[in-house]
Amino acid sequence: MTYETVLYEKKDKVGILTLNRPKQLNAVSMQMGREIEDVVDEVDRDDDVGVLIITGSGRAFCVGADIKEVRPDIDLLHRINVRRNISGMGHKFYQQIEDLGKPVIAAIQGHCLGGGLELAMACDLRIAAEDARISDQHSQIGVIGGAGSTQRLFRLIGITKAKEMIFTGLPIDGTEAYRIGLVNKVVPSESLMDEAMKMAQVITERSPLILKLTKMCINDGMQMDLHSALEYEQKCFTIAALRWMAE
Repeated sequence: MTYETVLYEKKDKVGILTLNRPKQLNAVSMQMGREIEDVVDEVDRDDDVGVLIITGSGRAFCVGADIKEVRPDIDLLHRINVRRNISGMGHKFYQQIEDLGKPVIAAIQGHCLGGGLELAMACDLRIAAEDARISDQHSQIGVIGGAGSTQRLFRLIGITKAKEMIFTGLPIDGTEAYRIGLVNKVVPSESLMDEAMKMAQVITERSPLILKLTKMCINDGMQMDLHSALEYEQKCFTIAALRWMAE
């Protein structure tokens, strides 16, 4: 399939989704949102892809929703509806990424702001360039995050640090993001994709079923009390054990 705002390629069982609006710093338009959904659906159906890497072209990973689509020359009610549509779209494809039954790695370079940070947080793993600029800048433009900012960030780095990032909107670099546990690894910018591919290729050597069940256990278990989560884990363990014994 041919896309206009993203690029997609497969390499050694790894899918690479590149946000490709470099002049707009990969701001997410409605069209880009639909194309991301299509790519994630394609990855989900493709048994030859074990891991998905998401990155951006040019000087940015992603700066969030394209607010130019909310034009000042249209009436207020229409602008509100457009904002709702953008937020709803974000919830859909961000959740789609989080629920994908395959690991997803965000390779973050340059600007990763607002909705771009929300996109990175929807991924399972994150690798950042040392000079990346990462922030939740919603407060600076007078809005609140609409695709997981207030919910995913504190689950990753703790309430106190998350409040600081959200309240101030000030950026941190890749090294600080690693120090606070927001990213798994920080590397020189020129090594970013090589390091992401190395991590992805290690993961592709693992059983797809085990990866899917493990991701389900972790993501779903976070929403349960410990007793329920342990019972859920046992059910997934049984499925994995039966499959292992049948092989």
